[in-house]
Amino acid sequence: MSERPIRIGNFSGYLGDRFTALDEALAGDPVDVLIGDYLAEITLAALSAGYRRDGSGGYVGYFVDQLRPHLATIAERGIKVVANAGGFNPAGLAIALRDAAAADGVTVNIAHIEGDNLLAELPDLQSSGETLSNMDTGAALSDWGCTPIAANAYLGGWGVAAALAEGADIVVCGRVTDASLTVGPAAWWHGWRRDQWDELAGAVLAGHIIECGPHATGGNFSGFTTIPNMLVPGFPIGEIDADGTAVITKHGRDGGAVTTDTVTAQLLYEIQGPRYLNPDVTVHLDDVAVTELEPDRVLVSGAKGTPAPPTTKVAVFGQVGHQIMNMVYVTAPELDAKVELLTAQFHRDLPEGVTLDITRIGTAAVDPESQWDATVGLRIMATSREREPLDRYNLAGRVGSLYLQSIPGYFHDGASTLRATPRPVIDYWPAVLTQDKVGHRAVFAGGHVVDVPAPSATAAVTAQPVHPEPTPVPLSAQVSRVPLGTVAYARSGDKGGNSNVGIWAISQEAWPWLRAELSTEGLRALLPELKELDVVRHEFPNLRAVHFVLRGLLGTGGSANQRIDQVGKAVGEYIRAKHVLVPSALVKES
Repeated sequence: MSERPIRIGNFSGYLGDRFTALDEALAGDPVDVLIGDYLAEITLAALSAGYRRDGSGGYVGYFVDQLRPHLATIAERGIKVVANAGGFNPAGLAIALRDAAAADGVTVNIAHIEGDNLLAELPDLQSSGETLSNMDTGAALSDWGCTPIAANAYLGGWGVAAALAEGADIVVCGRVTDASLTVGPAAWWHGWRRDQWDELAGAVLAGHIIECGPHATGGNFSGFTTIPNMLVPGFPIGEIDADGTAVITKHGRDGGAVTTDTVTAQLLYEIQGPRYLNPDVTVHLDDVAVTELEPDRVLVSGAKGTPAPPTTKVAVFGQVGHQIMNMVYVTAPELDAKVELLTAQFHRDLPEGVTLDITRIGTAAVDPESQWDATVGLRIMATSREREPLDRYNLAGRVGSLYLQSIPGYFHDGASTLRATPRPVIDYWPAVLTQDKVGHRAVFAGGHVVDVPAPSATAAVTAQPVHPEPTPVPLSAQVSRVPLGTVAYARSGDKGGNSNVGIWAISQEAWPWLRAELSTEGLRALLPELKELDVVRHEFPNLRAVHFVLRGLLGTGGSANQRIDQVGKAVGEYIRAKHVLVPSALVKES
């Protein structure tokens, strides 16, 4: 067990993140471990295409290009690298990295984690009694009516810990949980047992905060105007102590900032509520606190842990149809009448089986100063189970045919090409599977394998706590009608078909008002989109925050729903834009 905290630096928050981040991290402050997170819920399905077609690829190819120039430096400094860039084929990525290291004359020990890919095992699992029920609806996978093309279980961090303990310098993962990239190194470094629940809970929380890279240093933050040097915000570092408490910081030379609010934003991001489930531990967030120790150093404490749930999530994907979209523009005046005629014209002779979703984007100024102030977008999306009806409908041709027979002020962006080829629609099924049915192992060159047993101690998942709705508070005599964002920050994201949003008061003085204002019905009054949806509300007083899960806002998941904001990233800012009556004293203080 080490006597000092482990320093874990992030260099990737998603597939497509800043390519130079690894260069920056190695040129920055010292770290013990570098972690890269590349997988969102839909990424595995995308990566699986080539692998299913001919057995090649299936991993993040550019990760090799990111890492290769630094292999000698990593070996010389003794830095460990852990990344889930293995995607659908971690073994293939490990081989590619070994080949690159050998060609460059660098000696590094590379292991990969496997056991998450369950696609071939689905029939046997179902035959053994595993229903792989949908964690949102409870329906069995057999009722889906869709053929899975990818199925990956969320693994914990003990495979990573085992690989590091066996001498791995680089650990390539597939679908481990995002936080497992941090939990594994922390458990290895401190020599934790598998039943040190509070310590593991703290590591999960630290991993959750740094997993999205610049999210913790000002990126995607409602208060971005208060953050210095936001042109290129740096990547975070988590210093995790032996007791699981952590300090979140960043490389001193880089832009952005780590504040209690940037940390709160990521802490509230894409959680299920005060109980945060992980394959290694159930994290209780009720008493978590964030405290600024000094500039760019925020202490995160108070996480409690209990045994992990007996099940883990399996991300199952399947193709459910085909889709094509094009954007056109409509110019004021008489926008309503123009959109009505266009809608009717796009629906004319619509083939059987094709559905249209037509979304109007934006509003036109009453007295526009420029042409673009008078323009709104119209997004035309056509979807069908089979591709043939979409080919026959020919959306691109329909868009082009209306110039002389539709409304005045109609056009599409001449600098872009109209899309003529439909793309697949991939649906998401968040399945639940008993943990002891998931093989978990670390594999080294030469075939050396370290098996990782399923948790020996688990506890049935308890329901999220029920927090009473707040008692309405009478408005003060002096009020101002202002955007909610005047006194509150927000961060939103996705969990399958659910959108979650955390909203917290900028000042302690605004917390009692915000808590009372944002009851479940108060949020419904702000968002008419929630009329038919189930809304779950929780409070985090230590963070001055309320947290909502908006069930079904994203359909069955971001990969298949037809919202423009596919994965709900803008829901928080939408809420902040809503005007509400706020005590004037709070507006002055903010």
